[in-house]
Amino acid sequence: MAATSVEHLHSDGHFVTPQDKYSSMKLGMWLFIATEILLFGGLFAVYAIYRAKFPEMFFNGRDELSLLLGTTNTVILIVSSFSIAMGVTAIQRGKKNLLTFLIIVTLLCGALFGVNKYFEYTAKFHHGIFPSTDIFFALYFMMTSLHMLHVIVGMAILFIIMIFNMKGKYSPSNYTAPEVGALYWHLVDVIWIYLFGLLYLVA
Repeated sequence: MAATSVEHLHSDGHFVTPQDKYSSMKLGMWLFIATEILLFGGLFAVYAIYRAKFPEMFFNGRDELSLLLGTTNTVILIVSSFSIAMGVTAIQRGKKNLLTFLIIVTLLCGALFGVNKYFEYTAKFHHGIFPSTDIFFALYFMMTSLHMLHVIVGMAILFIIMIFNMKGKYSPSNYTAPEVGALYWHLVDVIWIYLFGLLYLVA
């Protein structure tokens, strides 16, 4: 083994170069994303099966949803994806303060998304619409609440990254965590776009 390689080995024999760390974290996140795609893919398949069996129920359920709130939340998450992507570019260029600001923007977008979902849920409950109403709303509440859980987890991850960034943990040569956090947030955004199309438009 080359001497340069030996220098980067732990006592347990694992490589710890920045490149190895970067590749490992990226691979881990992509594997996680694959499992999430399988999870929501299964729910989308269930949705497709029941929509084919009960098309009128799904059309009526769609009409009970707020297209305005759904569209607003879609725009909010798209903006948040742009902000966190720009944040990764910022730290790659050594602009630590800009990364902090853009994470704050992303977190505010996530919070606003959650507030809108709260108002949407409470409006449904006020009108007597619950997960037990029918199959459409059972799927609606299941998929959107699961997605909201992912939003909360994503916000927690980005908040921790922001704290570490404020402590000077990241730089143009060490931005793996912000990039991986951004990948997770993009996943949250993409899942919502599919949910928006299926529940608010296609149903």
